Amino acid sequence: MKKFLTKLAVGLAALSLVNVDAQACTIMLVTKGASADGSVFVSHCDDSFGGDPNVVFVPAKDHKKGTLRPIYSGGAHTKAIGHIPEVEHTYAYIDADFPAMNEHGLILAECTDLCAWLPETHYKEDGGIFYSSELGRVALERCKTARQAIKLMGSLVDEYGIYGKSKSIFIADKDEGCLFEMQPTPKGGLWIAEKIPDGHFSIAANQLRIHAIREGDPNQIFNPKLPQMLKDLGRAAYDEQGNLDWVKSLQAEEIDHPYYSMRRVWRGLSTVAPSKNFSPKVSGWDSDYYPLSVKPDKKLAITDVMNLYRDYYQGTEFDMTKKNSAGVHSSPYDYTEKSERSILSADTSYSYVAQVNDKLPAPVFWLSTNTPLENPFVPFTVAKMTAAYNFALRDKYDDSKIFWASSQVTALSRGYWNSLGGTVSEAVNQSEKNSLKLVESSKGLSKNKFAATLNQNAVKVFDDWKNLYARLLLQ
Repeated sequence: MKKFLTKLAVGLAALSLVNVDAQACTIMLVTKGASADGSVFVSHCDDSFGGDPNVVFVPAKDHKKGTLRPIYSGGAHTKAIGHIPEVEHTYAYIDADFPAMNEHGLILAECTDLCAWLPETHYKEDGGIFYSSELGRVALERCKTARQAIKLMGSLVDEYGIYGKSKSIFIADKDEGCLFEMQPTPKGGLWIAEKIPDGHFSIAANQLRIHAIREGDPNQIFNPKLPQMLKDLGRAAYDEQGNLDWVKSLQAEEIDHPYYSMRRVWRGLSTVAPSKNFSPKVSGWDSDYYPLSVKPDKKLAITDVMNLYRDYYQGTEFDMTKKNSAGVHSSPYDYTEKSERSILSADTSYSYVAQVNDKLPAPVFWLSTNTPLENPFVPFTVAKMTAAYNFALRDKYDDSKIFWASSQVTALSRGYWNSLGGTVSEAVNQSEKNSLKLVESSKGLSKNKFAATLNQNAVKVFDDWKNLYARLLLQ
């Protein structure tokens, strides 16, 4: 029986590999003045189930003067396609499909967008050498602040070029946060960054979000040649006020469905600022109806951000559990092709909420394995992680890895949500309460002791999830 149940869990988890969509991430930024405890929060869900589920620690390193840093092809980490000058010391950071946070509290979060004018620029030997993930890794290795990272990434785009698809990337430190957006072109790449005002919340969901390009505005950073570059490409488009418009110029369309992206933006903004009464409907793909950021009606706790990643439009006319596709067990997931989607996605490999402030011994990286509806966010620092959370393989079952305990709970409860969802939600809530209490009580610890304490907690969560799977089987 045990062997059968193991095979069942592996098989059910593998079914999710059928629906692979790399263009599905949702990212958020809560600035220092918008959070209840003075933290900056940056969050990301990696909605490409079938990709690498591993989140790993990359240690700080010293390098001999004059050495070169290899630049690897996007996502492969195996083939160097170019080199840039190395720096003598690189910082430690947390890496995954896209790099997340370094030891100094510099945080990145990325989503893929659609530029209908030029959906993808493929790598070629005489073209750009940077894919977005490698660009982010270099930034985390070398920078301490968001401004430093933006200037470095922009200069690398200008000098070496990029390939791939449009990207939106939140970049933040303990004091400020910005949205950095870029578009590969056959001749290099375009980029722009805009600061999110302190006291504001911002969200991006697979669609470029910056509109007016404002020359001379200290809250925007871009290559001074950007306006002329757009004109030379024949892509310059303007808003009703006559401003050169980034979204309109790049034709940043929706993906698969008219509300694939924008309704997630609506949900995030309307949840944190219901007083704004934003409509869930917009006039078109290039609408600037939803602002880049809003001031929340009340300051946000980290749990508010976590819960947004569990949102399937509960309590609205778009509630996923009320659709015909929800089935008899009221699934909050929609598996139909080219449909509207919620922030919660069945395709999520992992999610994180990165937290930095002056009160903590070190920046905290809250990681949820698989989908966050069925799995808690577990805190770590930028340090070596317990082995249970590293190097899991999708095609090899290993009961020593949290990925597989998480996959078992997810696969079993997902098919019977109205029967098992209450038990799972209660376990998730209790786990996060315990972790939040632990982080709060550990503020006086050294960095090393803090990291060790959080690793011990992560092992306990792993044991709890193995036990939860057993409990679900008995229900």
